[in-house]
Amino acid sequence: MTSQFEAEIDLHTHSTESDGTLSPEALVALAVQQELAAIALTDHDTASGLKAARTAAAAQGLELVNGIELSTDYNGTEVHMLGYWIDETNPAFAKRLEHFRQGREERNRKMARKLQEEGFSVSYEKLKELYPGTVITRAHFARYLVEEGLVKDHNTVFGKYLGNGCRCYVPREKITPFDAIELITTGGGLAYFAHPILCRMPSERLDALVKSLKEHGLTGLEAVYSTYLPAEERQIKRLAEKYDLLCSGGSDFHGANKPRIQLGRGLGALHVPALYLTQMKERHERLQKAGC
Repeated sequence: MTSQFEAEIDLHTHSTESDGTLSPEALVALAVQQELAAIALTDHDTASGLKAARTAAAAQGLELVNGIELSTDYNGTEVHMLGYWIDETNPAFAKRLEHFRQGREERNRKMARKLQEEGFSVSYEKLKELYPGTVITRAHFARYLVEEGLVKDHNTVFGKYLGNGCRCYVPREKITPFDAIELITTGGGLAYFAHPILCRMPSERLDALVKSLKEHGLTGLEAVYSTYLPAEERQIKRLAEKYDLLCSGGSDFHGANKPRIQLGRGLGALHVPALYLTQMKERHERLQKAGC
């Protein structure tokens, strides 16, 4: 029998409910095909894919962790927070996520109008027709513009039109990472700092942020990630140990939107210890018993 240290897991994945290209059911099927023991579905700012993923996972014997990834702003730096073991049916949690959904829709309409002003024949309604049952993101705008021959490639779309600060870009509603921890906790989940290295902070500033996040209820850090160098992984593990935080890890799989990233394997050599999931579950069970 495979031990918990040998089982393959992936605690950071995305589906078509945010900006991935596989449906929740197809994501589960791929995980089973690749003989993963467990995955967490962590779509951006939405839990809408969890029910379908749970049903598919139960039918195929895959362990599924209810997850979410929240985009936040910390003094001008984009910081992502992962929530694990969330209860998406919690009324307060669901109400806030619905607010996020409405904000995304209005943002998409504004970006479509800006692209129209640039002379592109594109509308939010058209994208919803082309990609039914999907949360429309900038990746869908880019895909449409390239496939219709309106822009040369995705790099041009983001470099000239939809990238941060470009002329058709519309910023998202901003919450702080402390707000995200509070929201995840409201949903009964555990809050983890996603891919801290990608924030590109000086080590002293990152240390100070982690310390402050821990004081506000942070549970752990994403210590294993597809693009980390060995030294970066060691840095985050040391930071977790310093502040008595748990570790998590994942590929950040998006399907064809990040074609180099493989589910469970990242760029090919990723290995997320199943011990991380065991520790996560134990922490969550203790909190539940304590009534938190």
